[in-house]
Amino acid sequence: MASSGPLKVSSMWISSEHRTTNTAYYSALLEGAVKTAIGNKINRAQTSVSFIQDNSRPHVAARTMDTIQKLKWNVLPHRPYSPDLAPSDYHLFGPLKGNLGGKMFCNNEEVIQDAQEWLHWQPKDFFLSGKRKLPDRWHKCIANQGDYVAK
Repeated sequence: MASSGPLKVSSMWISSEHRTTNTAYYSALLEGAVKTAIGNKINRAQTSVSFIQDNSRPHVAARTMDTIQKLKWNVLPHRPYSPDLAPSDYHLFGPLKGNLGGKMFCNNEEVIQDAQEWLHWQPKDFFLSGKRKLPDRWHKCIANQGDYVAK
């Protein structure tokens, strides 16, 4: 079903590189991989892109905001320290913690392997349902002026 409204985008970009995310790196990521991913999702009927990100320094720096303005994306407000707006916090970590609970591991590699196996066996709709909850959670968070949204 086509939408003529904004395309809401929330993604966590994970790099295999072990590096600090600075403003230059984040701006380049937005102009490259993120822009491409959004371009693959957007359809001709959509008139705008609404983008949500947390308030970490690389995300709110002048260079980043200039990049977002150049891309003509609308940045939705994000209340500081709000776990309500990170799908990993409100949708992923609880079930993952439940999977890991009560197990004994000998080293970090075993924990990582168990978590990766758990992630691999989750049905595709598990991840989609977490993303689909974001717009409603965002509205609740803003309506509550950043107070925690339990459900």
